[in-house]
Amino acid sequence: MSEQILHNLKIILQRIEDACLKSNRNPNEVRLLLATKTVSAENIKIAIASGQTLIGENKVQEIKEKYEDLKSVLHENHFIGHLQTNKIKDILKYNVSCVQSVDRLDLAEKLHQRLVSENKTIEVMIQVNTSNEESKFGVHPDEAIELIQQVAQLKTLKITGLMTIGLFSAETEKVRKCFQLLKSIQEKANSLKIPNLNLKELSMGMSGDLETAIEEGATIVRVGTAIFGQRIHPDSYYWNEGEK
Repeated sequence: MSEQILHNLKIILQRIEDACLKSNRNPNEVRLLLATKTVSAENIKIAIASGQTLIGENKVQEIKEKYEDLKSVLHENHFIGHLQTNKIKDILKYNVSCVQSVDRLDLAEKLHQRLVSENKTIEVMIQVNTSNEESKFGVHPDEAIELIQQVAQLKTLKITGLMTIGLFSAETEKVRKCFQLLKSIQEKANSLKIPNLNLKELSMGMSGDLETAIEEGATIVRVGTAIFGQRIHPDSYYWNEGEK
């Protein structure tokens, strides 16, 4: 398994590098986030040992389960799934450094309140539903700027960028429009000179569309299955409202 993971990693890193060169971008500008849903701590450690230290979990329960096994290895943990407000305390307890999936003011305010009480701050990204699919979470693109302005006023939350899940489609140009939309929201928000705001990160693109995402400005691409192998659960397990 170790050799397979390292082989897969090499392929993904080469794809990222090739996409950057094609787009006249510095490969150092794009980080690989290991999407580690259902991946064992043992297999995550293999990837971390190879130098890939950014991981992302979709389920709070999985963060809890892997915490003890992973705390001895240097890594950065982002939360990339739909976050329920009653799970906020766990996110903070288990050293998540960034919540990429802030998509509503209610969540941001409750996160802020908890952080104030614990005298902490955290990095967040605003998740935007660029594909306009009901099955996906994220703020509507037309409401994204307003949400960014509101969240920027919460001093414990440092907005570092935007996140989206592109359209699941084999039609590249349809997927590209999702990424272009996120980029345009980033540019508009930055042009407004909102106090305490500098949106540098665009977390977009996965194994099937990372080249397109990089062409359109991605700074973080999230890859799981193409590195760790097929999962036993369907995608709906990871994106739905409930914890399982």
